Amino acid sequence: MKTIVALQAVVTAAPLDGEPSAAELDAIEAEMPLIRAEVELLDAQIITLDRPAAELDERRVRRARNRVLAARRDLANLASGEVA
Repeated sequence: MKTIVALQAVVTAAPLDGEPSAAELDAIEAEMPLIRAEVELLDAQIITLDRPAAELDERRVRRARNRVLAARRDLANLASGEVA
């Protein structure tokens, strides 16, 4: 019977330096409005989990969804070179 053993170099990725590069930080900074909008949407959805959704809750979720869509649009326009 043959033993199957993975090579250590193949399994383990190269060690990371632990710090994000300047390009990664710039990408995160560019996506922050979208990240914030998604967190607001998640918060609005969490509020409605333990109780029936009232009209105010529905408006809160709808507005949060609209903010996410607007942030995604702005990010896509930024990536394509257009100015919002």
